[in-house]
Amino acid sequence: MYSLSDTISAVSSPATDGRVIVRLSGPVAIEEAGRIFQPSFPKNHPGITKGFVRVDNELKIEARLYLFLAPHSYTAEDIVEIHIFTNSSVTQAVVYRLMAGDVRMAGPGEFTARGYLNGRMDLAQAEAVNEIIVSSNRIQLAAAQRLLSGILGQALQKICSQLFDCLSLIEAGLDFSDQTIEFISRDDTVGRLSQIKTELEKLLGASVSYEAVIDLPSVGVAGAPNAGKSLLVNRLLGKKRSIVSRYPKTTRDILTSQLLLEQNRCVLFDCAGLISEPAASPRGGAENIIDELSQQAAIEALGHSDVVVFCVDLSKPNEKLAEDIAIKKLIGQKNLLGVVTKSDLLEQARVKNRIKELGREFGIDFIATSAKTGFGIDRLKESIDNKLVGSAVSAGRGGVETDAKSWVGLTSRHRQSVTEAIESLSQAIDAVVEAGDEVAAMLMRSAYQSISDIERQDIDERILENIFSRFCIGK
Repeated sequence: MYSLSDTISAVSSPATDGRVIVRLSGPVAIEEAGRIFQPSFPKNHPGITKGFVRVDNELKIEARLYLFLAPHSYTAEDIVEIHIFTNSSVTQAVVYRLMAGDVRMAGPGEFTARGYLNGRMDLAQAEAVNEIIVSSNRIQLAAAQRLLSGILGQALQKICSQLFDCLSLIEAGLDFSDQTIEFISRDDTVGRLSQIKTELEKLLGASVSYEAVIDLPSVGVAGAPNAGKSLLVNRLLGKKRSIVSRYPKTTRDILTSQLLLEQNRCVLFDCAGLISEPAASPRGGAENIIDELSQQAAIEALGHSDVVVFCVDLSKPNEKLAEDIAIKKLIGQKNLLGVVTKSDLLEQARVKNRIKELGREFGIDFIATSAKTGFGIDRLKESIDNKLVGSAVSAGRGGVETDAKSWVGLTSRHRQSVTEAIESLSQAIDAVVEAGDEVAAMLMRSAYQSISDIERQDIDERILENIFSRFCIGK
């Protein structure tokens, strides 16, 4: 699959961008780019050339050509990028013109795969490229950037060196087992292996598991019917997503949209107003069934959400809050964020006192908002953002307190290899005391192999295909 003898090309920019980047890499990348780009450009000097691309006999469009020469490019091959401002139809025509020459379409992640196979980056760094692309918050992005910097490879290289030194001493002792020469004592062996095991455990603890947070986090907006949820959702999104009505039960299904915050992207969803005790419907059983299904869907969705925005109508008198209190108990305390809505219906002097009263009634702090005027919306977004960061920290730390700024992102492949190495080392420590050095050495070699698998250059092609198949074409 990963032949390095041909030239590949693909669109490497997101489809939503106005600027389109067509990338070529390989032995004839420069010649093939020169076939569609004018004027001619220096072939032996990296740089930028302004010109145009000839799409067909009649159409040409302005373009810029970026030249990166081997071995100092992303793939360690000659790379040409043609940047144009155009639509998808013209872009497709440009790509077809390239495919008519000595160029083929790149596969998913093939540019990055070439960088790895040509020694431009190690495998963990190559995987980090994709994790940077799919990161949904700043914690994941920072962890992926640290992985791309090679910090994981450096840490593993140090651990492998320590393990190899210890293993060498053990095996030297086995070679001279018929003599009274002791190269390393049992206590020293146990101490070294325990230290290596601790370092690997720290590496797992100070890591973000991408697969655990690969999907966008979800934020549910909950409350009683007519609590102002739908209008609040529309204000948060900056567009009309939910139906707003003064009549109850307007929202029957779960409506979702993506919300962009300062530190996170998340899925914001509005669901049916919760009812503490469903009442009989004057229109018969079918209506009751729909209500019941709406309630079940809402409760299930909220139970799986990362943050629940619990809405209470600020203008609602205390004697009518029993339903809201019951709904709060139904939701539970899982990452609950209290919000009072419709604060524009009360005078500002009354709002603060009313929030305090509601805080005592519900036992939580509330943020005052008005979807109508926009009051408190920025503060609410910031609070949701901070809650999501806290949720990501909890999901990624693996039970170990650590500074999130020092986290390294580990894929499931990395974590499996490190976990297998830790298990082998645990057995090796026991073997030193109980089974002897020969068994201990075998288990140490197994641990060494597990760690080496993360970075080794001769990894099975099927594994490489599995890794890079998750990438976008053009990356």
